[in-house]
Amino acid sequence: MSKHFKLKRGLDIRLEGAAQATTANASAPATVALKPTDFPGLTPKLSVKVDAQVKAGDALFFDKYNPEIFFTSPVSGTVKTINRGERRKILEVIVEADGKNEFASFTKADPAKLSKEEIVAQLLNSGLWPFIKQRPYGTIAKPSDQPKNIFISGFDSSPLAPDYEFIFKDQIASIQTGINALAKLTDGKVYLGLPGKVSNSIFSGLKNVETNSFSGPHPAGNVGIQIHKTAPVNKGEVVWTTSIQALAYMGRLFETGQVDFSRTIALAGSEVKAPQYYQTIHGALISSIVGGKTKKNDPERIISGNVLTGTKVEADNYLGFADQQITVIPEGEHYAFMGWAAPGFDKYSASKTFFSSLFPKKAYTLDANMNGAERAFVVTGQYEKYLPMDILPVYLLKAILANDIDKMEQLGIYEVIEEDLALCEYACTSKIKVQEILRKGLDTMVVEVG
Repeated sequence: MSKHFKLKRGLDIRLEGAAQATTANASAPATVALKPTDFPGLTPKLSVKVDAQVKAGDALFFDKYNPEIFFTSPVSGTVKTINRGERRKILEVIVEADGKNEFASFTKADPAKLSKEEIVAQLLNSGLWPFIKQRPYGTIAKPSDQPKNIFISGFDSSPLAPDYEFIFKDQIASIQTGINALAKLTDGKVYLGLPGKVSNSIFSGLKNVETNSFSGPHPAGNVGIQIHKTAPVNKGEVVWTTSIQALAYMGRLFETGQVDFSRTIALAGSEVKAPQYYQTIHGALISSIVGGKTKKNDPERIISGNVLTGTKVEADNYLGFADQQITVIPEGEHYAFMGWAAPGFDKYSASKTFFSSLFPKKAYTLDANMNGAERAFVVTGQYEKYLPMDILPVYLLKAILANDIDKMEQLGIYEVIEEDLALCEYACTSKIKVQEILRKGLDTMVVEVG
């Protein structure tokens, strides 16, 4: 039975540069890349060498500790470069596209007629399994686990987020096929979170799922918030999560027997000349999407993802594995006259510090300037305003810093990952690196608890 959850805590950061509902084809990228650094806890082992010929769907590397989990090439071509970091850590596997669009062959079948084992094998071999994450920890799900439930968020509430209703309006059949496959992987339920009124969504007619609706400010669209409100994760339990984009990939895999990694992403932000959607490929070169489309009036910051959880990149970097948008904002290499003492008629503040809160704009042009450095951790009750979960984020972070495993468990570390506390970091008076601390705590729990 569908339920509606109205969230009061959170914050919608109104930024200039939302993508308009038009789609264009991005330039075909000369190279694409998969980055093991996009996956917390992954230790990659290479399946290919430089100059190897690959098809779309051929394995590039695999998980050392779960060797059945493959990461596959989005395009056909030649393995051009394997970039490494300290201690020869693999940072990127770059494939030079040949433009032939050759695909590795997989089983074309109706998931309803396949066994769970056959579906798992298909997702593993095709490289689509890494799109399935687990809670706790936000790491890649283990194929051997039996999830209590599977959760999917049908919308994104983050700043300048893409409109899923627009992107996936012509892919409902493939998404349904993907859901049919997922439903075979759990004895529990597949939950789909939708915005506002369920009846108004293009996803409302999907079957094999239980839909719930969520209204209120960001992070209403975060799957972690939806899990907390619907069926919270307890110690010893595992649930899986995935995305609408992953469902579309899965559906196309079973419908065609090929891995089609084409996708539509939003190019947004105040520094983009004409924010809109672009058709591109998974792991595409950033410059193939952004090149020539920004204002370049001031130094700019390109972010793969959204402004809260995305990664700062250069134009010669690559789109993140799970990123559905690229955001471009001013870098903010300046000092504000009088700083916080200025009245701030045009400034935006989450804490309503400035006069602009009396006459707010519909949208603001914000930059990446931190307006200060990290300072003492002050307990103010500030974080709780932005986290619609029944946990105490400040005390959780202090338990992580103290490496207190028992306290971390008691304070709800199994329920959260970085994106759930991203607003806390944005609003933090002390400039604490909340997401970085939380990831360290999650990594500790993986080692100590498993």
